[in-house]
Amino acid sequence: MKTRPLVLALALTLAACGQPNSSKAQDGVFADNRVPPGDATSMKTSFAPVVREAAPAVVNIAARGVQQVQDPFWSMFGQGPRAQQVGSVGSGVIVRDTGVVVTNYHVINGMQQIRVILNDRREFNARVLLGDERSDIAVLQLEGVNERLPILNIDDREEQQVGDLVLAIGNPFGVGQTVTNGIISALNRTETGISDSGSFIQTDAAINPGNSGGALVDMDGDLIGINTAIFSRSGSSSGVGFAVPATMVRRVVDSAVGGASTVVRPWLGVRGEPVSADIARSLGMDRPRGIVVNDVWDNGPGDRAGIRTGDIITAIDGAEINDQGGLNFRVGTREPNSGVELTLLRDGRAQTINARVQPLPGDADTEKATTIQQGGLSGAQVLALNPALADKLGGDPFASGVIVGGVDGRGYAARGVGIRPRDVIVAVNDRPVTSINQLSNLPRGSRLTVERQGQRGILLVR
Repeated sequence: MKTRPLVLALALTLAACGQPNSSKAQDGVFADNRVPPGDATSMKTSFAPVVREAAPAVVNIAARGVQQVQDPFWSMFGQGPRAQQVGSVGSGVIVRDTGVVVTNYHVINGMQQIRVILNDRREFNARVLLGDERSDIAVLQLEGVNERLPILNIDDREEQQVGDLVLAIGNPFGVGQTVTNGIISALNRTETGISDSGSFIQTDAAINPGNSGGALVDMDGDLIGINTAIFSRSGSSSGVGFAVPATMVRRVVDSAVGGASTVVRPWLGVRGEPVSADIARSLGMDRPRGIVVNDVWDNGPGDRAGIRTGDIITAIDGAEINDQGGLNFRVGTREPNSGVELTLLRDGRAQTINARVQPLPGDADTEKATTIQQGGLSGAQVLALNPALADKLGGDPFASGVIVGGVDGRGYAARGVGIRPRDVIVAVNDRPVTSINQLSNLPRGSRLTVERQGQRGILLVR
């Protein structure tokens, strides 16, 4: 299974935290005698016209919930988990005048009560229409809305460039609506540790805890991203913030408004690795770019389109890609069964191939686990991996084997072998595992090859 990369010497902070009762709203009174900056000279004027248009659609979110928390001290005396009140403060953006609000998934995850405070201090209860953990985007519906609300237009044309001016609007530290400015410092950031299928806008506009779910706005006053995370040693803004691009935001919103309970991500059915400097040199490329295709799923969309092992995919619909995360993002923003145009190099020649991306094959229902009753893995609840299931669990759709969905602490799998949930059993006695039946009645002395958190090791049935 793939794991998300760690970033050394930096802490990735999801920007929602704080006390729900500290959430405040701004009066919403803005100057009306300014013009937005159009060049270096007019930058000395003001961002007020942009803020005046955008800020009314940015909201504060105060959420509360109850979670079961195990206290290590009381657990020594045999007491189990205790219910504890938890809270979260974040931001959101109204994107439909009927009260549809976009925020971060981590702002509302596990919360039972969600209160949304508008810029003019009106308050509404909200319910979750759809929560998508992979993109860290959630869509809410305000309750009791009887008039049209101010909105931000979602600009998913991807016309931004590095150096463009942007504003970040949100609720940092729960102090109330705040606006910061900066520039786009990078585009298409992958391998950030936030998501294995994310491609983020990077900005130096100050983003702090509580800004999660807030708006990243361009100088037209349009929503180009949802602020989601920062890199920081201190937990506060260090000038490196990340926003989910509007293309993915729109995809999740459209799914939610259309009545879907999940976002169905299509796939291309290819897996590759970035073109290194050595590979580029050996192929006579002017620079390293694209990904080298290592695997093509049999009869998958890529296979049917004619993609071969060894091809170098350099762009999807004209957008350059340089790693698997970038490819996953580009394909994941498309509707299932839609067409994409692939630019690739084959035998040193540029080619264009059209493919139709489709939902991942297989059953992703995690409730269909089989509990092993006898042998060395008794008590383990397992599912045979398929692309849809592996992708749902955040793993590699090309992975094979059997994944452990749960473990009965009284069974031998936990006590005698040390099997844990999310372990992937790849082989038994060096023979690849292709079905659940291979794990029944395992005798003592069996050797299990197990992948755990990206590392492969051996467990013995003793």
